[in-house]
Amino acid sequence: MKNFRVVFLCSAIAFALASCSKSNKAIIRMQHLEEGVSSPNTVDELKDAIKKYEERVADIQLAQSQIGIWHKILATRYLDKKMYGEALKSFEKALEYYPQNQNLYYYVGLCAGYMSHTAMDFDAGGSSEKRMNYLRLSEEAYRRAIEIEPRYARALYGLSVLYVFELGEDEKAIPLLETLLTIETKNIDAMFVLARAYYVTYEFDKAVSMYDQIISLTKSKERKAEAEANRQTVLDASYAN
Repeated sequence: MKNFRVVFLCSAIAFALASCSKSNKAIIRMQHLEEGVSSPNTVDELKDAIKKYEERVADIQLAQSQIGIWHKILATRYLDKKMYGEALKSFEKALEYYPQNQNLYYYVGLCAGYMSHTAMDFDAGGSSEKRMNYLRLSEEAYRRAIEIEPRYARALYGLSVLYVFELGEDEKAIPLLETLLTIETKNIDAMFVLARAYYVTYEFDKAVSMYDQIISLTKSKERKAEAEANRQTVLDASYAN
């Protein structure tokens, strides 16, 4: 019976939203018809009406919770298929139901970052406004995720990559990456990004030290060779200055 009520309720909500001409009074009449509540007056009638509408609130909460979950699942399906635009839309809808979910904000940041690469200037007007809008959305989403969970490693890394490789704001990435490396002390990818940020901001000694750590930690010959080459580049730059 409860399942029937949820289905009926969802159908009623969808119908009400779809019809702009549907008045609040008509919706209330539908509620009264469904619950058998009209104008309670006695103590027992009022108690019964309260109980019935409390159940209605619970049903609405259950339906909304499920809708939010389905939007999240749909978004991840799009993400798996690298359909970042559709994934972004679905994650945005999921946030309407779960506005305090740091994971949803992280994925919004991720998808918006990918979408910035597709924001081409089709009008050939020399404008990069659309691309920057996606990048700033990505930044805002990552920052919101970190506000909710300050030690959220994936968001710290995602925002750092955005600053270093997309926005050219390396100095903003440095404290984020330093925090990240207190959480994941052997995150080689984060070390590479931090070493680059140190180099770009002329902190050559810190960059060399970071590359030394990578060389001592990594088991990948390719990554070790990359770190050694980058280390030499930093040394050359420091000698030149």
